[in-house]
Amino acid sequence: MNIEVVARFIAKGSDAPLNGDNFEMRLFEKDLMEDDYLGRSPLDEDGVAKISFKHGDYKDFLNPEINPDLYFALYRGEALIFQSKVMRDLDLESMEKFKMGEGEVVDLGTFLV
Repeated sequence: MNIEVVARFIAKGSDAPLNGDNFEMRLFEKDLMEDDYLGRSPLDEDGVAKISFKHGDYKDFLNPEINPDLYFALYRGEALIFQSKVMRDLDLESMEKFKMGEGEVVDLGTFLV
């Protein structure tokens, strides 16, 4: 089953959604040795990014964790403009909403950039 992570981005001062092809969110899972890259997404007209991955994408034999340590980075072109703190031991089951045909959806919230 897929997990879909959703985040929304708005501009400081105007609260207008950030959007356009030049914005991209990249999602990672923090590990001791090397972070797992989980995917990327452009921002839609509402400033929303959606990234889907599977439970097994952040688990490996060296790091048999139950809950992931997620963080994301927001880019404008190739320039990093915002990076979240690491959300440690995210209990996805307590945050997720199930959407029939889509799987589990985790909303990380709205971020002021």
